[in-house]
Amino acid sequence: MLLAALLPLLALRVQAQAPQPDPAAEPPQLTQAGPVQGGQEATPVPPATAVPSLPRPTPPAGSPGEAPRAAGPALAGSLGDDPSWRAYRARFVTEKGRIVDTANGLISHSEGQGYGMLLAVAAGDRAAFERIWGWTRANLMVRSDELLAWRWAPDQRPAVADMNNATDGDILVAWALTEAAEAWGEPSYRTAARRIAVEFGRKTILFRDTHGPLVLPAVAGFAARDRADGPLVNLSYWVFPAFQRLGIVAPEYDWASVIRSGVEILRRSRFGPSSLPTEWISARDEALRPADGFPPLFSYNAIRIPLYLAWAGIGRPEDYAPFRTLWGGIDRERLPIVDTGDGRPVEWLTEPGYTALPALVACAQDGTPFPEGLRTIQDGQNYYPTTLHLLALVAARMRYPSCLRS
Repeated sequence: MLLAALLPLLALRVQAQAPQPDPAAEPPQLTQAGPVQGGQEATPVPPATAVPSLPRPTPPAGSPGEAPRAAGPALAGSLGDDPSWRAYRARFVTEKGRIVDTANGLISHSEGQGYGMLLAVAAGDRAAFERIWGWTRANLMVRSDELLAWRWAPDQRPAVADMNNATDGDILVAWALTEAAEAWGEPSYRTAARRIAVEFGRKTILFRDTHGPLVLPAVAGFAARDRADGPLVNLSYWVFPAFQRLGIVAPEYDWASVIRSGVEILRRSRFGPSSLPTEWISARDEALRPADGFPPLFSYNAIRIPLYLAWAGIGRPEDYAPFRTLWGGIDRERLPIVDTGDGRPVEWLTEPGYTALPALVACAQDGTPFPEGLRTIQDGQNYYPTTLHLLALVAARMRYPSCLRS
């Protein structure tokens, strides 16, 4: 998700100089590639084929060299021929493959491109996938490494003004490419997925931290060298279902340990009377705490945490309990942004797509059927609530199909 304080009511981004690789991250070697593009919206290009190396062939099951298997179900076809995808594609995907954030100055970002690619695979829409991936390659893969610049603005030149990445966007794009390679047998997708996954694993995951593996929100701006209260983490960057699948392309990383650390950090980030995590958390000390300089809010980013938990089918009932308590009252038609200091709502998210998140959590925990009105997306909403709604439907179809039966 976007990094929120500099853009009103949506994610914060810290602009910073390109850093050196973090010594705490695992250091597999990687060849850098990728030409720098200009700020104009480019014509999509074919999938990249240059990589450090392809994953080694998987030995037979049970053999000594057997690679880690994917722990989660495949994404492809889970959405099927759903009219909700066609409506989403018509509203938010341009002819060239740019996902438009309609509530945020019509910008595009790596997160949105990744979500669009995932949804295209879920819908079996290879043509849309190739458009979205082509635009992403041409316009966001403009760094000197294998990661994506996080933001593209149509009214700025250059359109990419901040070369920092957003790790969740990189994770989503790598996951989508992995699923596309599995679905359509396209080697170039697997190649690109591996290149990105190896790079963010090397540069943004601190595998040797005392808290367990930490996912830094970006290469620059959040490590201990960058901030007095660093490293900083954002739990919504733990895309749990992605980590269950990335072993297909990057088996050298212990993705299961990344999942375990995210769940453990969530259990240790119950702040204030609401017992909710804040968006930004300092992991400098043994005791986790809200990060300095950020409002201690449970907000736009953090509402995705239970989405990813439920999508991965992980966690205990008590891990979902604070979210269910927050979302289970009389205001089910809107979601609160909460000040964790006093547990009070400071704002409300009123577009109906957001309410698919409580529906998914109730489905995952109790088998509660999705309300009929949430089984398709609704017209007239912005990019973010519509995307969350469609992702929640995909998660339910993959993990809890009984919740969507009449």
